[in-house]
Amino acid sequence: MSTDRVSVRVLVVDDHPVVRGGVVGWLAAQPDIEVVGEAGDGLAALAAVAEHAPDVVLMDLRMPRMDGVTATGRILAAHPGVRVLVLTTYDTDADIVRAVEAGAAGYLLKDTPLPQLADAVRAAARGETVLAPPVAARLVSRMRAPAVEAPTERELQVLAGVARGLTNAQIGRELFIGEATVKTHLLRVFTKLGVDDRTRAVLVAVERGLLPGPGAASG
Repeated sequence: MSTDRVSVRVLVVDDHPVVRGGVVGWLAAQPDIEVVGEAGDGLAALAAVAEHAPDVVLMDLRMPRMDGVTATGRILAAHPGVRVLVLTTYDTDADIVRAVEAGAAGYLLKDTPLPQLADAVRAAARGETVLAPPVAARLVSRMRAPAVEAPTERELQVLAGVARGLTNAQIGRELFIGEATVKTHLLRVFTKLGVDDRTRAVLVAVERGLLPGPGAASG
């Protein structure tokens, strides 16, 4: 009777050679997992996927030349049958959401025990979604969070004045409203953006695309 079993073909992508080598060594030692290639950045990962046709790509997020999110989107556009499993040290909401929106089949942190990492690769190959417990908790909390009212056009005009370095009095003169009204608009923006100061309000508004970034063209 044949004892051959189908191996999961894996490509490991990470810009840190020591980390990559450790992951490759552990996975290669598994009887049902075959490491078919390695890559040190997202751009190299694109070529490696085309060359080796892996079932699962273990993808780091922050790398030179092309980051993991961009690489994930491009890999899945060209090879929709591949499963991309993010393996990173970053667990911020923004990183998680970007990876999921790009089509990642899972999101693991680099402190995941190696046996669990191997199990996650197998699960991803079976078509399952794999999330580290802290990541799953963040996503659930985000989904359960009540809808937040968006800033009004007038509130964003006031915040744009703050971004330009204007005082409340200057903003009021520019918008033909009283200084007290400017303060009211700012307090409402702080509540809606979940911040408690002017600088943070501007940063969050830029991050969410509500205000143009500092490098945006003025025309």
